[in-house]
This record gives sequence, structure tokens and C-alpha cells, in this order.
Amino acid sequence: MLRSRVPATARRGSAPARRRSAAAVLITAVACLLAVAAALLGATAVARGTGELRIPGAGTATLLRTVLFGALAVHLGGLAATALARSLPGRPESAPRGWATAASVAGALAAAGQIVRLARVSDLGLVETYGTREGGLLLLIANGFALAACCAASRRPALAAAPLALVIGAEALRAHPEAYSPAVGAALTVVHLTAASLWCGGLLHVLRTMRLWRRTGPGAARALLGRYARLAGWLYAALAVTGTFSALRRLPPDTVLTSAYGRTLLIKLVLVAVVSALALGARRRLAADPDPAVARRRARRELVALAAVVLVSAVLTVVPDPHWLSTR
Repeated sequence: MLRSRVPATARRGSAPARRRSAAAVLITAVACLLAVAAALLGATAVARGTGELRIPGAGTATLLRTVLFGALAVHLGGLAATALARSLPGRPESAPRGWATAASVAGALAAAGQIVRLARVSDLGLVETYGTREGGLLLLIANGFALAACCAASRRPALAAAPLALVIGAEALRAHPEAYSPAVGAALTVVHLTAASLWCGGLLHVLRTMRLWRRTGPGAARALLGRYARLAGWLYAALAVTGTFSALRRLPPDTVLTSAYGRTLLIKLVLVAVVSALALGARRRLAADPDPAVARRRARRELVALAAVVLVSAVLTVVPDPHWLSTR
């Protein structure tokens, strides 16, 4: 029997590639496990020693909200990045496989999971839970994601923007049940959550598209990252303004270090500073180096840091309102 001959260089080249692929899978698995552990334990860890009441099922709620925020970012950011890519003249026709449908299904399941958790900690039936303010808003979020998934699977995927806007509005109302100016807090959250989703999810889709275009259209890949960078600048400004006002209205100065909310917010600010530095470095590299692969590598680090910000933001929505510490 004749045996096909494979060049020795090809054999030598394939082994390192396999090792790199296996290492990437291992690193991703470890990162996911650490993220799950941080979500489950984060709210309890930051509340230690503050004297605040323990939130029942805080770890589960944090994990479910992390999935919800991630699903919103993947779908909404993907819509925006797809529109950016289609606006480029002379772009390659190829596009990355869409994750929108799976993301919205995950978001719907995460919202449904929060309804089940709420029913258990409140000792209510599901129908009774739907009748509560938080239960009704979570049901609206779940239905919004389900409708967005149907739109993503249809011939008009852009229609998903409407139910995703419904999801953002319902989540903003759910996050602000406080008696002091809830409408102001909800409005700030709508802008903040929209900008964060476009930034995180848009960057993910842009990086996937650049990887697909790296051989057939390197110039288009560079142009796409440049257009996204300009959009991200405006998104960053919106996040900075709304985040600052939200912190000022919700965090009394005397509870910054003595409340779980204040401690979590400080962690988030540190991570945002890291993201800012990484984003600035990626933009400078894009302007200085014609090879888009260099800027893409730096942007990947930015995306990892953004994922950490999303997780900490989920913790921030679970920990208690710090006003009671300041007024007791």
C-alpha cells in the first residue's frame, strides 16, 4: 500500500499549532470557572464586615445577571457592529456566524431563572411572583429576549433592536425600586446599559469579523476597527457621565469603604481604568501600525477586561442599597 508523504515541516508546524489550540481551550476553561466562582462568591465577599443583611441567593442572582448582561451585549453589540461592517465600501462578503439567537435564548433563560429564584426566596408560587413588581419586570425581560431570538432567526434580524430596547427599559426599572428619584436612576441606567452593551458586544463582533477578514480584506479589517474606535469614544463618554451621576446619587460619601456597594464600585472603577488604558493603547497602535493584527491583539485584551467589568457590574446590582448605612 502506498503511503502519502507529508513534508516534515508541515508535521513540525502542526504540533505547535495543536499545542497552542489546546492551551487556548484550557485557559478559556479556567477563566470561565474563575468567573463562575467570582459571580457566586463576589457579593458575599464584598459584604463581609459591613453589617449589611445577607441577600438570599446572591451568588445565583449575580451569575444569572452576568449571563443576562452578556447576552444583551452579544446581541445588541452584534447588531451595531454588523451595521458598521456593511457600511464599509469594498468589504469582503464573508461574515462571522451569528451568535444573536443563542445569546437571546440564554438571556431569556437567565431572566426565567431569576423569576424562579425570586419565587423561592419569597416563598411564592410562580403566578404570585409574576404579580410582584420585580417578577413582572423579569417576565417582561424574558419575553423581550424570546422575541429578540425569534427576530434574529428570521430574515429581518435588525428588528430585534425593538425587543432588546424593551429588555433594557425593563431592567432599568427593575434595578431602581428605591423611593428616592427612581425615574432619574432608571433613565441613567438605560443610557449606561445601552452604551456598555454596544461597547462590549460591538468589540466582540468586530474582532470576530477582523479575524475572518485577515486574509481576504486586511484593509477593510483595519477600517472596521477604526470606525468602531470612533463609536467607542462616544460610548465611553456616555458611560463616564452616566456612571458618575449614578454613583453620586446612590452612594453616600461616608459609606464608600463600609458598604458592599462602595467596595464593589471601587473594584469596578479600577477595572474601568484598566480598560481605558488598554483601549487607548489599541487605538494608538491602530494609528501607528498599518498591520491590523497588532491592534486586534491589543483589543482582545480590552475585551477580556470588559468581561470582568460586566461581572462586577452584575455584583453591583445584587448588593444592598448603601443608603441605610448612612442614615441609621
